[in-house]
Amino acid sequence: MSVEGGTHTQAPVVRRVAGHIGADVAGVDLAAPLGDQAVRTLTEALHRHKVLFFRDQRLDHAAQVAFGRQFGELTHAHPHEDAPPEDQPEILTIDPRRYTAKYGEEFRAEQRRRYSYYAGWHTDVTASVNPPAASILRAEVVPEFGGDTTWTNLVAAYQGLSEPVRAFVSTLRAVHRFGGEEGVRGDRYRRRIEDNLLLAEHPVVRVHPVTGEHGLFVNPGFTSHVVGLAPRESKAVLDLLYAELARPEYTVRFRWEPGSVAFWDNRATAHLAPTDLDHLDVRRTLHRITLVGDVPVGPDGRESDLLAGTPFTATRTEVVVSG
Repeated sequence: MSVEGGTHTQAPVVRRVAGHIGADVAGVDLAAPLGDQAVRTLTEALHRHKVLFFRDQRLDHAAQVAFGRQFGELTHAHPHEDAPPEDQPEILTIDPRRYTAKYGEEFRAEQRRRYSYYAGWHTDVTASVNPPAASILRAEVVPEFGGDTTWTNLVAAYQGLSEPVRAFVSTLRAVHRFGGEEGVRGDRYRRRIEDNLLLAEHPVVRVHPVTGEHGLFVNPGFTSHVVGLAPRESKAVLDLLYAELARPEYTVRFRWEPGSVAFWDNRATAHLAPTDLDHLDVRRTLHRITLVGDVPVGPDGRESDLLAGTPFTATRTEVVVSG
């Protein structure tokens, strides 16, 4: 891709990589301003393919933030993050050594090495009333093997359900929770989460604000229960939906290299962090930014409800750890 006056003048080359989700993007230097046409091309590709993959990018924190801002306002690093990189409050660094250094060996003992803040299927920060619209993750250091991330298409998962089940789950709402679990004790990091409960009620099926597509909006990482159902009924419904969203045909798996970047639509995907490295002493350091999201809306036009906490924006709410 050629650059004139610091702005790209050619369109990115987008190549689909799986049947339901994912595309590789070539011919673009994310460290340079994209220009309006390139931003439109990437935005359209993101909505179509749900997650975009870039290779061999040379980004530091500032360049990653500048790239993200071309697509919208950025959030603070994370609702529970109190020490992002200096002068870059938007950056969430994902590296188990960082958490061990900050919260002590008790964190490492409880979480093992934990190569993500949550290792199961999840959509980022859905316990917030306005989960991020999109996430951008950059690899700095990755192991020679393992550590892949997998994404799934929640629109395809919804469409794969039978019509009667689609009609039923489209009427439901579910509570998403981060913290506030009964009887939780533990290290300073866990107490920090408990002191800053995030709780929201979302539609089980979300209408995408741009494409109008209907997609599942539950995930094992943060969804607590379905509103109005008995506990056993809630578990049965959620287990059915979790099994559907995890079907391999809806997924794409990405092998990280230094300089790789993944850009995904957080309103239409869930992703699975790696679990194959916890027994190994290898280094994996990635950096994430997220775009401020809108409040989800269900098929009935009803918005999500804030139950606890504050919306997830560029401004961090002060966190005080008890005990």
